[in-house]
Amino acid sequence: MLGVRWSDLDLGAGRVSVAQTLTVANQKVRVSEPKTAKGRRTVALDPATIAGLRANRARQAEERLAVGPAWQEHGLIFTWYDGGPIHPERFSTWFETRATRSGLPKIRLHDLRHSYATATLAANASPKVVSERLGHAKVSITLDVYSHALPSMDEQAALTVARLILGDDGEAKG
Repeated sequence: MLGVRWSDLDLGAGRVSVAQTLTVANQKVRVSEPKTAKGRRTVALDPATIAGLRANRARQAEERLAVGPAWQEHGLIFTWYDGGPIHPERFSTWFETRATRSGLPKIRLHDLRHSYATATLAANASPKVVSERLGHAKVSITLDVYSHALPSMDEQAALTVARLILGDDGEAKG
């Protein structure tokens, strides 16, 4: 998220391309490529996220004007007030502090990825789509890591197939 640039974003189409990431090496923030070829991907955005990104763009434009020539242009969507990249470790710490203050259980920023995957699978999204959105190299990785979300899907599949074969109420006719 911290490595996404405005040029990677198409707000009109509601899509973002993951083309680079920010990593830390020797305490310095560096731009790098996603870990795998599947990590380079384009994903759809929901309307609330699009609205938030538009608001962020307006805020960033105000900051750019306020800072003037000291603005550091990196083209990043998420920056410090002066346009500089945000250190990933600092952002993680900030997130954990905010989550705790909000009364949420202790959760790491990376745990949101797991929460997203679990919720999306539980909502009966295709495991292939979830795998692609997460940037996993294979759908089997997604299924292995998030198999705990699948028991309710198994029950739903049993009911759906029973309705298809037996009729609307799932009761055997006879």
